[in-house]
Amino acid sequence: MKKRIVALDVGDRRIGIAVSDPLGITAQPLETYTRVGYGPDARHIAQIAEKYETDQILCGLPRNMDGTQGFQVEKVREFAAKLEELGLRISYYDERMTTMLAEGALLEANMRREDRKKKVDMVAAVMILQSYLDANVSVADSTEEDEEEDDDDGILEMVDEDGNVIRFYLSANIRYADEDYVLLTCAEAAEDIDQDESFIMLCTTDDEGSACYQSLEDEALIAAVYEAYLAQSENT
Repeated sequence: MKKRIVALDVGDRRIGIAVSDPLGITAQPLETYTRVGYGPDARHIAQIAEKYETDQILCGLPRNMDGTQGFQVEKVREFAAKLEELGLRISYYDERMTTMLAEGALLEANMRREDRKKKVDMVAAVMILQSYLDANVSVADSTEEDEEEDDDDGILEMVDEDGNVIRFYLSANIRYADEDYVLLTCAEAAEDIDQDESFIMLCTTDDEGSACYQSLEDEALIAAVYEAYLAQSENT
């Protein structure tokens, strides 16, 4: 029988956790773990691995949308190193889009924003693991990924109402109902915003004619724009 795989979507505040079935065919959600510190977090994952009689850990690797790696990748690797110290074997899998897709799936379920925040990391971990299983990727092979460093992380900086600078990845441009929108993914945790949390915003201009982004409050509009984004992605 194959060893199960425990998959992790590692964020600054939470870790989404999923596990494969005994046959290695399907991914099953486990929990969203609220982080305490590197030591306790690593021990918690080790206890889950022990429960499922495995030493195989799959970490989602949050590459930038252009395939390069940023500082969040290093954070994941640092945490993975702590797991390796506990005797766990680490593999990585490209997790681009999984958090946004998980957010979209929860949006489709008409889940409130606060409830989505509690579950999106776990759903993302399921998507990471299921993609890995579907691709039939070997754990041994995936530990030796060749990555190139790039200082240009494609970061967009925005200033909130309190003057705080928040860094986003510009993940996609979306055209819907004769309006232009963008899909932004938070590059790092900020006040009331989690790292990897995604937002759809309207492209508009300020009083001086400069381009700017306007947040959306209409959940139905957000869902509709996201559907347009998915259709756009399928056609590219």
